[in-house]
Amino acid sequence: MCKIHAAITGVGGYVPNYRLTNEELSTIVETSDEWITKRIGIKERRILKPEEGRGISYLAVKAIEDLQSRRPFNPLEVEAVIFATTTPDYGLPSSAALTAAQTGMTNAFCFDMEAACSGFIYALDIADGFVSSGKYKKVMVIAGDILSSVTDYEDRNTCPIFADGCGCVLVEATTEEVGLMDSILRSDGSTPEHLHMYGGGSVYPASHETVEQRMHYIWQDGRIVFKRAVSSMVDACEELLKRNNLSKENVDWIVPHQANLRIIDAVAYHLNVPREKVMINIEKYGNTSAGTIPLCLWEWENRLHKGDNLILTAFGAGFTWGAVYLKWGYN
Repeated sequence: MCKIHAAITGVGGYVPNYRLTNEELSTIVETSDEWITKRIGIKERRILKPEEGRGISYLAVKAIEDLQSRRPFNPLEVEAVIFATTTPDYGLPSSAALTAAQTGMTNAFCFDMEAACSGFIYALDIADGFVSSGKYKKVMVIAGDILSSVTDYEDRNTCPIFADGCGCVLVEATTEEVGLMDSILRSDGSTPEHLHMYGGGSVYPASHETVEQRMHYIWQDGRIVFKRAVSSMVDACEELLKRNNLSKENVDWIVPHQANLRIIDAVAYHLNVPREKVMINIEKYGNTSAGTIPLCLWEWENRLHKGDNLILTAFGAGFTWGAVYLKWGYN
């Protein structure tokens, strides 16, 4: 009996039209293009303006329409929709359900999940479980965030980093030797003080006090997050490579979360992978959290070939991190 694999068969993406450049950002907060470029590697980021649309489901619908234009599919055949996001439209209903209703995926069961910047690789692993079990044949994985809605534009250390964007992939069953081959996913909730947004949950529901104390914005200790991100992503990738007998020569692409260019370069250096094998688009899109990896796949789709070995890796709040070994499913 042939083993069932879960393969990506189509990719879609969307970023808002508005470009917030470093020069414009420097008129809002004390910073400069030189400072941002040197420390983070970002030149501009996309921001969703109210006149274009509201809510992450708006970006998700656009991304799915883009996927449909690249790789037409019957939305009624999609059996599950998984949406990885930290910035859903509402507390409820789920953004997955809202997106499915607007794109015709009305036979699917839908849910949101949250693993911050690691959301896409977590969701992809869940989709693999659904498909490889034989229970489902088509799953839509959506990942993205509107981080401008939770960014403190008075904090010069964090506001240059974050942006808005969304990507999606169609995952289908196949008996070919392509798709998700292996994964390593980890989490550590022992030190939430280093990267958090405390306001708005059940511990600190929204109130005048939480708003006044600016608790509804992302805050991070950049130095600690930098060190943990590099070490965690490198460790996960090395373990994944070792147990799948992969060397740097066998790997066609490293697809890292786009958090900081120095983090990306450090991960590539420790893995001894040349930069030309690393997908990087942070300079023009910034950090869109769960959206960064699918947006890389979206941009590089025409350079990918069936059977290519990809290592996806991410690190985010939680802490959450991991790596996925993926064989590309189509030309």
